[in-house]
Amino acid sequence: MSFDPLTMAGLVTREVRSGVRDGAATRIAIARRAYRASQADLWDALTSADRIGRWFVPVSGDLRAGGRYQLDGNAGGLVERCQAPESFTVTWEFGGTLSWLEVTLFPAGDSTTLELAHHAPADPGRWGQFGPGAVGVGWDLALLGLGRHLDGGAPVDPKEAAAFATSPDAAELIRLAAAGWADAAIADGDEVGQARQAAARTVAFYTGTAGPADAS
Repeated sequence: MSFDPLTMAGLVTREVRSGVRDGAATRIAIARRAYRASQADLWDALTSADRIGRWFVPVSGDLRAGGRYQLDGNAGGLVERCQAPESFTVTWEFGGTLSWLEVTLFPAGDSTTLELAHHAPADPGRWGQFGPGAVGVGWDLALLGLGRHLDGGAPVDPKEAAAFATSPDAAELIRLAAAGWADAAIADGDEVGQARQAAARTVAFYTGTAGPADAS
């Protein structure tokens, strides 16, 4: 896979907000990207178990409201709400932590904008270490895979994906995405130096130059 990392990074709009959930403070990483796909097709790509496995990772379980899902080697959780073909909310349970994922689709002509909001409990230590890029960069990469799937329909080739993950293009995309998430955190009030340092640690993690700390 070869492409212009600057162009690809620019397809995603990033925002950070401070919020509250169940009386506890949260930080919210929000990614938006428009796809040249109908709302129905994009919804199907996001909610069909068969299609999720083509651009992300295999998923099992009950993908209806009230059911539980499990992504292979990744997060699992509860489908809290599903309002087809507009939005859904799931819990995101991974590594002993609980956060929440809300996905909303906004159709506009022959395109559809996907808004993905990842709500996580406000943890000053973890946020100070990695910032919003901890989850945000992963979603940037997932949205890239979704775009390739929507463009061609074929499953993402695991060998091609593995080769891309260690390529200079991937490293540059990760750097640009992490910088974008740092900018979003600064706009929400984070201190500039801390946000930039957190972005650098996120890049190091995703490019394989970090220690064993978990940035998922």
